[in-house]
Amino acid sequence: MKVIIDLHAAKASQNGDEHSGARDGFLEWADSNIDETVAVIEFLAARYGVRPNLAAIALMNEPRAPGVTLDALTKYYKAAYDAIRKYTNAYVILSARLGPADPKELFSLASTMNRVAIDVHYYNLFSDSFSGMTVQQNIDFVNNQRASDLGSLTSANGPLVLVGEWTAEFARNDASMEDYQRFAKAQLDVYGRATFGWAYWAYNCDRNHWSLKWMIENNFIQL
Repeated sequence: MKVIIDLHAAKASQNGDEHSGARDGFLEWADSNIDETVAVIEFLAARYGVRPNLAAIALMNEPRAPGVTLDALTKYYKAAYDAIRKYTNAYVILSARLGPADPKELFSLASTMNRVAIDVHYYNLFSDSFSGMTVQQNIDFVNNQRASDLGSLTSANGPLVLVGEWTAEFARNDASMEDYQRFAKAQLDVYGRATFGWAYWAYNCDRNHWSLKWMIENNFIQL
């Protein structure tokens, strides 16, 4: 088994969400937090870098634009990458910014690094644009838009691409088992093209369609 270590919550919060440690909804991570955040990454690299099952270290989960600027994020990613390379040649994962930002904005930085992957998260949720979609429209969106987005990030000489989060849940309260199966299969087919692979939201959690274990055991997903 290979392990990816992910810094999910940076001090001052990189996105304002509770999963980044924010209790008040404020995003306050900025240049002044870079050194402290790099120190955390260096601690993790020093502790786990020699482990043969370490696949990668992900530098920050879901930084949100425009609160986290590209300039600050680039400075942090470069410094954290350099810190990791003191201890290990494991892959380094650069998370794309949420919000009004293009994952390709990281290409220039990634071109100066070795063994890196860009992490994108794909959900047919968390946006009004999905609320009125039929089951088939959700599936078509994956087969067309998501496939196009993923293809635009994939190049022979560019960084690898990780679909680091996805789920078979979508904004349909009336979806049948077959609907979930079709939606999950479409995502597996498309995200299976990601050059660094994919990761379901969680292996085991209390929300059934977010739990890969439950989805497999109940024949919603076949791997």
